[in-house]
Amino acid sequence: MVIVGRIRRTKQFLPTSEFNMKIARLIKSDIETFGFVKDGRVATKDEIIFETGVPIPHNVKDFLFDGWYDEVKNELPLLPYGAELSKFKFLAPIPNPSKIICLAYNYLDYIEEQKLSPPKDPIIFLKPRTALCGTYSSIVCPDFVTQLDYEVQLAIILGKTCKNVAASETKNTVFGYMVFNDVSAQDIQFSDNQFTLRKSFDTFAPCGPWITTADEITDAQNLRLTTKINGEIRQNSSTSKMLLKIPEIISKLSSVMTLEKGDIITTGTPARVTLKNPQLEYLKDGNEIEMEIENLGYIKNTVQFKPK
Repeated sequence: MVIVGRIRRTKQFLPTSEFNMKIARLIKSDIETFGFVKDGRVATKDEIIFETGVPIPHNVKDFLFDGWYDEVKNELPLLPYGAELSKFKFLAPIPNPSKIICLAYNYLDYIEEQKLSPPKDPIIFLKPRTALCGTYSSIVCPDFVTQLDYEVQLAIILGKTCKNVAASETKNTVFGYMVFNDVSAQDIQFSDNQFTLRKSFDTFAPCGPWITTADEITDAQNLRLTTKINGEIRQNSSTSKMLLKIPEIISKLSSVMTLEKGDIITTGTPARVTLKNPQLEYLKDGNEIEMEIENLGYIKNTVQFKPK
């Protein structure tokens, strides 16, 4: 890669394991950028270019998955992080994945609660990328929906294209993780047990707040997940309760379709969604949803019902 701009400095590199890699896609004054987050501050794309001399691309997917991230990652802990994160708005970390693949019925506590039989293979549906939005965005729902539901999910970001990969070889295919809310209009097309239509409305996939790289997570199968509605805990579970674990999910999916770098795979939701829990109320206009996954951060969104 050609080095341009500022002359690259000779540095004593720090091991990247000492630095928590959080990549956020951001916007300020209608100008989109991306950068690395540290202690409430951010090293933006322009700062990275200036400090390292590496002419990284404008598109975050190109940066992450086409070799540019590897070019600069050892220098990231030593950047000055000159911008305040609070000055930016969050966008969905990956803007244009080729696929958003979502698993259903993949938590043992959810399967038990819903009185289902555990599936042997992944039960999946696809969400359109137009459903993606970032933390603090509104979840905009048409007012003809009467049963709006939440689902906290661990999302995987693929870092490598793969096909027919064995479960034992999937570790290097995962670039990172983020929080994902699989918002669902449960009263839409429920009678024939299809998923896609009721989960595909614009803004029905809040995610973020950033991507945490896989090497920062010691055990992705032992993370606490929580959902709060207006401060009240609704979901409180662990990724340890997944039926199909992450390596098996990736392997089984790759036996059917080519998984591409930048694809998002969501891994199912635990118990205590509103569906089939009559003591819980479906989401209403103005409700605040906060979802957190241990070591990955949290997303917060407000429900907004609007006429069609």
